Amino acid sequence: METRLGMERIRAARRVIDPVFLDSPLYRCEALEPVLGCSLNIKLETANPVRSFKGRGTELVADQLARSDSRAVVCASAGNLGQALAWSGRHRDLDVTVVASRFATPVKLDRIRALGATLELVDGDHELARERAAAIAQYDGIRLLEDSLDLETCEGAATIALELVDSFSDDRPVVLVALGGGAMATGIGYVLKTLTPYVEVVCVQPYGAPALTRSWHARRVISTETAITIADGVAGRYPIPEVLEDLLQVADDAVLVEESSIVTAIRLLHDHAGLIVEPSAALGIAAILEDPARFAGRPVTTIICGSNVDQAKYRSWI
Repeated sequence: METRLGMERIRAARRVIDPVFLDSPLYRCEALEPVLGCSLNIKLETANPVRSFKGRGTELVADQLARSDSRAVVCASAGNLGQALAWSGRHRDLDVTVVASRFATPVKLDRIRALGATLELVDGDHELARERAAAIAQYDGIRLLEDSLDLETCEGAATIALELVDSFSDDRPVVLVALGGGAMATGIGYVLKTLTPYVEVVCVQPYGAPALTRSWHARRVISTETAITIADGVAGRYPIPEVLEDLLQVADDAVLVEESSIVTAIRLLHDHAGLIVEPSAALGIAAILEDPARFAGRPVTTIICGSNVDQAKYRSWI
């Protein structure tokens, strides 16, 4: 299996990442099983200071910068990466700039500011923010952190899978992973296919932002003109070629789900599991709802990857 990722670096990452992001809760959610028709394990990546899995990757980036001559970094973010980088940078006295769409979830933008990062807003979507972040990095001569392209984001996320590998039986287990830029999917997929190759890795993306899923099926990069979905954390339009190459090696399938299924999944997780989740984190449950026969009777694990929600929208969903 030829990918950019390396198991030795992934194992070493656990010694660098702040323990607050490691060994997140993993438990069987029996209350949801009668509704879904399968055995369900939840890996809860929201029980940390930034309420998402992104801190695993930003800890690696911030550690590298703290050991180097360059102590400034810029990234584009829909909100969660920016929060995580701000948190990791603050603990190491780094100069962090985050570029985001002014239409991003307000609570995410507020937390980026509260954590001490410089926040620049653009009048466009996440792809415009990526362009602006690259321009800042080039002009100022500072580190550009590109989610999913930079291996730290993939190998940081891969440590999630190190915490999963001892939980599987051999009864056709499946892991459902939200698919956006691809860092979490490639990282988790790489570890699982290396250590537990019998586990099926299924990536899930909304129909409103299908670029990387379409690319996976076509085995070539396919961009989209728009990315319109409530799952803002996965709303990219331009897949990264290197990430696609990795994903083709480690994912067994990539599926798309409807917005209505995402909302239903958010509601089910609230009502039956007592969890507040952002739309991207509900994609795995949405996939089960749309194809219950595929998962019936199987042990399923889904990654609850973020819980930074717009309160007004969240109340309308539940």
